[in-house]
Amino acid sequence: MGKLSTMKPAIGKAPPSIGWAPADKVERERYRNAQPWRAWYHTARWKALRIVIFVRDGFRCQWPGCGVIEHRTSKLVADHRKAHRGDERLFWDEGNLQTLCKPCHDSRKQREEAGR
Repeated sequence: MGKLSTMKPAIGKAPPSIGWAPADKVERERYRNAQPWRAWYHTARWKALRIVIFVRDGFRCQWPGCGVIEHRTSKLVADHRKAHRGDERLFWDEGNLQTLCKPCHDSRKQREEAGR
Protein backbone atom coordinates (compact mmCIF):
# COMPACT_ATOMS: atom_id res chain seq x y z
CA MET A 1 0.00 0.00 0.00
CA GLY A 2 1.34 3.43 -0.95
CA LYS A 3 2.10 6.29 1.39
CA LEU A 4 -0.47 9.10 1.52
CA SER A 5 0.80 12.65 1.32
CA THR A 6 -1.03 15.79 2.33
CA MET A 7 -2.17 18.20 -0.30
CA LYS A 8 -1.04 21.81 -0.21
CA PRO A 9 -3.84 24.30 0.36
CA ALA A 10 -5.40 25.54 -2.87
CA ILE A 11 -6.03 29.00 -1.43
CA GLY A 12 -3.18 31.01 0.04
CA LYS A 13 -3.46 33.52 2.84
CA ALA A 14 -5.59 36.31 1.43
CA PRO A 15 -5.00 39.92 2.48
CA PRO A 16 -7.87 41.63 4.30
CA SER A 17 -10.38 42.99 1.82
CA ILE A 18 -12.55 45.10 4.12
CA GLY A 19 -9.90 47.52 5.36
CA TRP A 20 -6.98 47.94 7.65
CA ALA A 21 -7.22 46.42 11.10
CA PRO A 22 -4.63 46.51 13.90
CA ALA A 23 -2.81 43.20 14.21
CA ASP A 24 -2.63 42.93 18.00
CA LYS A 25 -3.80 44.57 21.21
CA VAL A 26 -0.78 46.87 21.52
CA GLU A 27 -1.19 48.14 17.96
CA ARG A 28 -4.96 48.53 18.45
CA GLU A 29 -4.44 50.65 21.60
CA ARG A 30 -1.78 52.75 19.85
CA TYR A 31 -4.19 53.44 16.96
CA ARG A 32 -7.11 54.16 19.30
CA ASN A 33 -5.12 56.58 21.46
CA ALA A 34 -3.79 58.40 18.38
CA GLN A 35 -7.27 59.80 17.73
CA PRO A 36 -7.14 63.53 18.64
CA TRP A 37 -10.52 63.49 20.38
CA ARG A 38 -9.29 60.87 22.90
CA ALA A 39 -7.62 63.75 24.78
CA TRP A 40 -11.06 65.23 25.54
CA TYR A 41 -11.62 62.42 28.08
CA HIS A 42 -8.70 63.75 30.16
CA THR A 43 -9.94 67.33 30.48
CA ALA A 44 -11.37 68.90 33.63
CA ARG A 45 -14.47 69.78 31.61
CA TRP A 46 -15.16 66.09 30.85
CA LYS A 47 -14.47 64.98 34.42
CA ALA A 48 -16.97 67.57 35.73
CA LEU A 49 -19.54 66.69 33.06
CA ARG A 50 -19.46 62.97 33.85
CA ILE A 51 -20.22 63.73 37.53
CA VAL A 52 -23.16 65.93 36.42
CA ILE A 53 -24.48 62.98 34.37
CA PHE A 54 -24.07 60.55 37.30
CA VAL A 55 -25.97 62.91 39.63
CA ARG A 56 -28.69 63.52 37.00
CA ASP A 57 -29.18 59.75 36.63
CA GLY A 58 -29.05 59.15 40.40
CA PHE A 59 -25.88 57.01 40.09
CA ARG A 60 -28.12 54.36 38.49
CA CYS A 61 -27.22 52.29 35.42
CA GLN A 62 -29.56 53.27 32.59
CA TRP A 63 -29.22 49.98 30.68
CA PRO A 64 -32.70 48.42 30.36
CA GLY A 65 -33.09 45.66 32.92
CA CYS A 66 -30.02 46.58 34.99
CA GLY A 67 -30.67 49.67 37.13
CA VAL A 68 -27.87 48.94 39.59
CA ILE A 69 -27.04 51.89 41.87
CA GLU A 70 -23.30 52.43 42.34
CA HIS A 71 -21.93 55.29 44.42
CA ARG A 72 -18.29 54.56 43.55
CA THR A 73 -17.84 56.63 40.40
CA SER A 74 -14.88 54.49 39.35
CA LYS A 75 -17.42 51.72 38.70
CA LEU A 76 -19.58 53.95 36.47
CA VAL A 77 -19.17 55.15 32.88
CA ALA A 78 -20.61 58.27 31.29
CA ASP A 79 -21.57 56.68 27.99
CA HIS A 80 -22.42 58.35 24.71
CA ARG A 81 -25.78 57.01 23.49
CA LYS A 82 -24.87 57.85 19.91
CA ALA A 83 -21.18 57.36 19.10
CA HIS A 84 -19.57 60.76 18.55
CA ARG A 85 -16.62 59.59 16.38
CA GLY A 86 -14.87 62.92 16.94
CA ASP A 87 -17.97 65.13 16.54
CA GLU A 88 -17.41 67.73 19.26
CA ARG A 89 -21.09 68.70 19.42
CA LEU A 90 -22.14 65.09 20.13
CA PHE A 91 -19.27 64.56 22.57
CA TRP A 92 -20.31 67.39 24.91
CA ASP A 93 -24.11 67.05 24.47
CA GLU A 94 -25.64 66.15 27.87
CA GLY A 95 -28.67 64.69 26.09
CA ASN A 96 -26.37 62.19 24.36
CA LEU A 97 -24.89 60.94 27.65
CA GLN A 98 -26.14 58.27 30.04
CA THR A 99 -24.82 56.53 33.13
CA LEU A 100 -23.87 52.87 32.71
CA CYS A 101 -22.27 50.53 35.21
CA LYS A 102 -18.89 49.27 34.05
CA PRO A 103 -20.08 45.67 33.38
CA CYS A 104 -22.96 46.87 31.15
CA HIS A 105 -20.72 49.31 29.28
CA ASP A 106 -17.87 46.85 28.76
CA SER A 107 -20.03 43.94 27.62
CA ARG A 108 -23.58 44.74 26.54
CA LYS A 109 -22.95 48.19 25.06
CA GLN A 110 -19.79 47.07 23.24
CA ARG A 111 -21.64 44.08 21.74
CA GLU A 112 -24.45 46.39 20.61
CA GLU A 113 -22.02 48.82 18.96
CA ALA A 114 -20.08 46.01 17.30
CA GLY A 115 -23.32 44.75 15.77
CA ARG A 116 -24.00 48.07 14.03
